[in-house]
Amino acid sequence: MGNRLLIGIPRERNEEERRLPLTPEAVDMLTDCGHRVVVETNAGLGINYSDNHFSEAGAEIVSTPQEVYQADLILKILPPLPGEVALMKPRSTLFSMVQLNSFAPEAFELMMSKRINAIGYELLADDQNKLPVLNIISEIEGKASISIAAEMLSNARGGKGLLFGGISGVPPTEVVIVGAGIAGTAAARAALGMGAMVKVFDEDINKLRTIQQVLGQSLFTSNFQPNVLHNAFRSADVVIGAMRYINSRKRYVIAEEMISSMKKGALIIDLRVNQGGCFETTCGLTPSDPSVFQQYGIFHYCKSNVSNYVARTTAMGFSNIFVPMLFSIGDMGSVQALIKADMGFRAGIYMYAGKPVNRYVANHFNLSSADISIYLSAF
Repeated sequence: MGNRLLIGIPRERNEEERRLPLTPEAVDMLTDCGHRVVVETNAGLGINYSDNHFSEAGAEIVSTPQEVYQADLILKILPPLPGEVALMKPRSTLFSMVQLNSFAPEAFELMMSKRINAIGYELLADDQNKLPVLNIISEIEGKASISIAAEMLSNARGGKGLLFGGISGVPPTEVVIVGAGIAGTAAARAALGMGAMVKVFDEDINKLRTIQQVLGQSLFTSNFQPNVLHNAFRSADVVIGAMRYINSRKRYVIAEEMISSMKKGALIIDLRVNQGGCFETTCGLTPSDPSVFQQYGIFHYCKSNVSNYVARTTAMGFSNIFVPMLFSIGDMGSVQALIKADMGFRAGIYMYAGKPVNRYVANHFNLSSADISIYLSAF
């Protein structure tokens, strides 16, 4: 083993946030190799793990966030609050989601002044240049969206009283999915499995070809041809927004006019609220806005972080990615050494020694960014 790491896992202050970056099983793997893991009390309750579970895995349980934030590496889920950054040691390293719609400028500025290294989970890449964290979240949220749709369509939640998928002699539920990536594919597979009629739209013909090959000819696919899209929206019972906008040069958003043409009582689920939204009726929503509402008689489900719906599964998926990454940091001797050696890990860095180094993130805060290579030799 190389360097012994000191890892802090704080409790999230947002009451709706249940996920955790590491499970007790993952902590056990780290502590068995000599790394120290400090966990704030009750941090694991959202995934139904008590302090005892983490303690038995070798973690040190502390009662205050001040103690956790003295760790060299901080692993959390949501972007840090200004008060959390204030507790961090200068030049420490933060791992979290970026989620720009809930990232306070004050927190970002304080991170810069403390010369923090910051890694965004959504930005991390692997050896194949794929985005492992973003992909696992997309897969989970795509599948979960169909469970949510089935619940929202029922009488119990004020819906139209439809059984998702239908029965013999009754027309099946019509589902429109905007985006043929991993989330869209997972949602389409789950919806088809429940007997729904599914239509998938995307601007990328290669993604449409792939999803057709994976899920079969019973799946309807199309690019954003206006008349075809309009007809699909008018008959849809459920529309799921699953476009990916992170580090994307183009941004396709469904017009408000299209939504107003839908059947009354239909449902929209936007899986990309954290990335700015897939629909004009959901663009620009902030954490303080209602997450479930009606507009034009259409139900909108716009809760951030749908993977909270299955928080333990999400935590297990995170652990599968983060444990090898932390081992690599330990073996290399430092975060800086891994940044220099691993291009995929480097892609996840949006702040290095307090300097913004990711254009997507820096643009949100109206700041300039520089290539991280400029700073690697200086720090």
